[in-house]
Amino acid sequence: MAFNDAYDDYEQSERVQKWLRQNGLSIAVGVVIGLIAIFGYQQWRNHRLGHQMQASGLYQQLQGVLDTGNTNASDMIIQQLMKDYSDTPYALFAVSDRARHQVEGKQLDKALDSLAWAEQHAPSPELKALVELRIAHVQLAKGNAQESLNALDRMPANSYAIESQELRGDALVKLGRRDDARKAYQAAVSAMGSNVSHDNEVQMKIDDLATAGKQGA
Repeated sequence: MAFNDAYDDYEQSERVQKWLRQNGLSIAVGVVIGLIAIFGYQQWRNHRLGHQMQASGLYQQLQGVLDTGNTNASDMIIQQLMKDYSDTPYALFAVSDRARHQVEGKQLDKALDSLAWAEQHAPSPELKALVELRIAHVQLAKGNAQESLNALDRMPANSYAIESQELRGDALVKLGRRDDARKAYQAAVSAMGSNVSHDNEVQMKIDDLATAGKQGA
């Protein structure tokens, strides 16, 4: 090895050692911080997984209680899910189940209260849109056609297109807006695709509007 090459190697080694002496503490701190971050993420991930599993267990327990008709026991589980697990979809599922039972019991105002909570705490846009669709159904069942439309308007475009457009048509019929209702029904039929039967329920509603229009002419 030439003298200059050996000297260059020695000088490079000295530079590396000097840099390490100057920056060694920073490197060590960076490594420690990195390890803490990795460990902290793993702990957080494990906590989230356990949190979700606990919520899932409570929701499964709720299903068994709902079948028995024990409203006190089911309300206790739902309240626990709402209080401690509102960041999970299981709380939303539980409250939505309660709303369904409230609708079946003709308790429409209570059902809307339940669904309002579910809408506010929905953990994803898809679930939120589903809740808003259910709100629209309940509002229409109460005779509040405009409130039903308002709920549908809060949904992202093309969310649950068949159901939402059919329901929009129903609400518009209630408001006497037949032309707009026809357009909504036609949008629902279009969303069904090319293989849809020509005697489907939505098409029948379109035909009924046409018949009513001729009779009123």
